[in-house]
Amino acid sequence: MGFGGPHAGYFATTEAYKREMPGRIIGISIDALGNPAYRLALQTREQHIKRERATSNICTAQALLAIMSGFYALYHGPEGLIEIAHHINCLAGKLSSELAKLGVKQLNKHFFDTLLFELPEGACTCKVKEAAEKHGMNFRIIDKQHFGISLDETTAREDINEIGQVVAEALGKQHEELVCDPNCQKFSGIPTEMQRTSKFMQAPMFFKYRSETDMMRYMKKLENRDLSLNRCMIPLGSCTMKLNPATSMYALSWPEFGNIHPFVPADQVEGYLELINEMEKDLCEMPNSGASGEYAGLLTIRRYQEANGQGHRNICLIPASAHGTNPASAAMAGMQVVVVACDEHGNINLDDAKAKAEQYKDNLAAFMVTYPSTHGIYEDGIRTLVKIVHDNGGQVYMDGANMNAQVGLTSPGYIGADVCHLNLHKTFAIPHGGGGPGVGPIGVAEHLKPYLPSHILFHCGGDKQEGAVSAAPFGSAQILTITYCYIKMLGGEGLKKATMGAIMNANYLKERLQDYYPILYTGNHGHVAHEMILDINGINKTVGVAAIDIAKRLMDFGFHAPTVAFPVHETLMVEPTESEPIAELDRFVEAMIQIRKEIKDIEDGKAEKGNNIISHAPYTAEMLMANEWNFPFTREEAGFPMKSDVQDKYFPHVTRIDDAYGDRNLVCKF
Repeated sequence: MGFGGPHAGYFATTEAYKREMPGRIIGISIDALGNPAYRLALQTREQHIKRERATSNICTAQALLAIMSGFYALYHGPEGLIEIAHHINCLAGKLSSELAKLGVKQLNKHFFDTLLFELPEGACTCKVKEAAEKHGMNFRIIDKQHFGISLDETTAREDINEIGQVVAEALGKQHEELVCDPNCQKFSGIPTEMQRTSKFMQAPMFFKYRSETDMMRYMKKLENRDLSLNRCMIPLGSCTMKLNPATSMYALSWPEFGNIHPFVPADQVEGYLELINEMEKDLCEMPNSGASGEYAGLLTIRRYQEANGQGHRNICLIPASAHGTNPASAAMAGMQVVVVACDEHGNINLDDAKAKAEQYKDNLAAFMVTYPSTHGIYEDGIRTLVKIVHDNGGQVYMDGANMNAQVGLTSPGYIGADVCHLNLHKTFAIPHGGGGPGVGPIGVAEHLKPYLPSHILFHCGGDKQEGAVSAAPFGSAQILTITYCYIKMLGGEGLKKATMGAIMNANYLKERLQDYYPILYTGNHGHVAHEMILDINGINKTVGVAAIDIAKRLMDFGFHAPTVAFPVHETLMVEPTESEPIAELDRFVEAMIQIRKEIKDIEDGKAEKGNNIISHAPYTAEMLMANEWNFPFTREEAGFPMKSDVQDKYFPHVTRIDDAYGDRNLVCKF
């Protein structure tokens, strides 16, 4: 619903292909105490580590919607789902038999919820459509004689009667109200050999929550385990975890936006189309996510080149400082990735870029660049780079992941990019939801406009293409209401102030932390953009404290970790965004300074290398309350490192997770 989404999709594979799966998988590992620990497995970092060999683009995950589906399954359980299935199938069978009484033939020999009807000779579906719309219904009109209907668990006997009435009116006949057997348990239209007899969903949780009270408490328990933005700053560099204003979320609950099918007639969605048309003045066409935006943009480039006799172009240059999704998207679009080096200051090496652009000039399709880069700097040579690519026959694709540092100050068009996607779930305040819902509209230069993806049922793209990237014309349309409100409330000047606030906050952290941790790149003017990279390589070499150790220790201070080991090995990438007040920034600084003091204790020999307060972090409430405490530091030092947080202490549910165990033993079920 929601005029096309947001929505989650699932697929399965045999054991042989599990390590080639895209998407996200939750696996079961163990923590240092042997307790089960759930974590993202396999795909979580492969786009950063494998890069051009990646099979996954994790940003496509619609995790929040997957969670909603999961709760639906938990609440109903297997017996509830079977009951719902019987209800749907029974009504489908009744509808088939009822319309048969009117001379309407049902053509599907086997069916579950979807029926295909053929009108009697001389009748026309135009009359059916007209009668249906008078009753506030939409049928799927296939041609002059055929139409389709799908039922679901919201369908009742009264709806079947009304559908019968609609068709009867269209045929000029009388319809008698049916009497539906409330105890119908026979699966009509499904062959016996296709009916499932094996048990499913047998884990204990699928039988525990059958009341709203139980479900509410279970959801709250899980919520309390999450360290989310409503509790602390999430300084994930390159991910822009910022405030999602409550006012902009309000329209999600309106049925006028939520209860709309993606293929309704255009005159029934004038409000949606007005909203989308207004947004398109700034944003353009709407794929499902940032990663889908990348894919759509690269396909647009490929189609443009094919139409101009350049279909052989398949080389995509990607700098080492680019966003992690880029190589995976290029591979999905059928391109061969060639990595361009960066210099010692973090800038794209223009000499290397020029050399490789000239080397591959006969086959250069695109250059994917992130601006500002994930090194956290504005690159002075960006327009020179664009010219190099254009001079060698390629198109420039700009990743909009860091648009939060561009809005109001510069733009992809001014820089000279040919394509850019905009992460509405980053810059424009749609919640990440643990990986989604996301939206990634793309903007293109004029010459690429005719080659934008479109849709066979609802023209919304280029004039020369009908190939769709999203199953629904405008992707995850419902959550566009969030960005629409965000933009309208801030206006142009407010958006510019937000960008400046993000840059100011990042540079404030840089100034306060640079005496404690090396800042890897500061650009040609000594400043960072909206994020920065803290270099932990030296600390790791001297005392064995890695970036991941600091990330885990931050949990004891009540902070979500920054981005670890990307785009540079053994680093922390910190992005505060404009949402954070000075008090929270200072609290983060205090935590990082305290951790640096703990590191110095190791350097000075006061703490043992490999057996210290950082190497065993984080500390659960269970550990702190246990009778035995075999660590060379106090419980208070471990669990309450900042006295100011005693009254609002966050305790992780598990301690240090054995990631290697989880990688070697991919277990996704009980």
